[in-house]
Amino acid sequence: MFSVAAVQYCSSDSAEETLTRIRPLIVAAAQQARFVTLPECASYLAASREQLATHAEWEDDSYSQRWLADTAKQLGIWLLAGSLMMRRRDDKRLVNRGLLFGPDGRQITSYDKIHMFDANVGDGKTYQESASFTAGNAPVIAMIDDMPVGLSICYDLRFPHLYRQLARDGAKLLMVPAAFTAVSGRAHWHVLLRARAIETGCFIIAPAQFGTHADGRQTYGHSLIVNPWGEIIVEADDGDAVIAAMLDIDEVDRARRAIPSLQTNPVIGTTRLIK
Repeated sequence: MFSVAAVQYCSSDSAEETLTRIRPLIVAAAQQARFVTLPECASYLAASREQLATHAEWEDDSYSQRWLADTAKQLGIWLLAGSLMMRRRDDKRLVNRGLLFGPDGRQITSYDKIHMFDANVGDGKTYQESASFTAGNAPVIAMIDDMPVGLSICYDLRFPHLYRQLARDGAKLLMVPAAFTAVSGRAHWHVLLRARAIETGCFIIAPAQFGTHADGRQTYGHSLIVNPWGEIIVEADDGDAVIAAMLDIDEVDRARRAIPSLQTNPVIGTTRLIK
């Protein structure tokens, strides 16, 4: 059995303020699980593009990274920061980067968000993540104890080929930390997460932001843990929350034996266009 927890909250536009406020939530999660997960924009969500440019932390000199590493070590847990807003040292470009810390405080791996959120969902705001961030280009699977975990971030959820690749490459648990908008969350959050679980036969953990942020956006919350059959194991209510579950890794094999879709070659030929 593999114990997991997802932490839900509303990030402010200050890393110090956010991390101080969420420490009790992380401590509560650590009392229930060995693997604790935080949402996208784990330490702050900037009030503007201009503030983002000044507040993004250097990848080799980051207050948030040090704080999270120390917390993982103090609590003896695996800790996933769903994403941090980081600036690369080599080219000074920004990336939306997930970071995994081990129980000894070491940074185990990182994942740069591949799919940029460029959308207009009808909430009065236009989102253009590609104007600020450089997209990643490499899927990542990390071994957490004996569990192979595939990493992703928020808008990646709408691109099922990524999750199929992660599952075919060995992932049995998929991470979808998010700051889903309230509008798109109400319409798509549950159905997309359940679909990705069903398509891959994987568990999914989706820690989410909830509330109204400094830039005016409203995030949906409803953090979820979903089993490989697409059933919701536990769901967070509105507001700050910690949800936790014990995962039986054998459920993955049972789901994939029942519906062996991952064994099918995804290339099925050339589409014929009839005019």
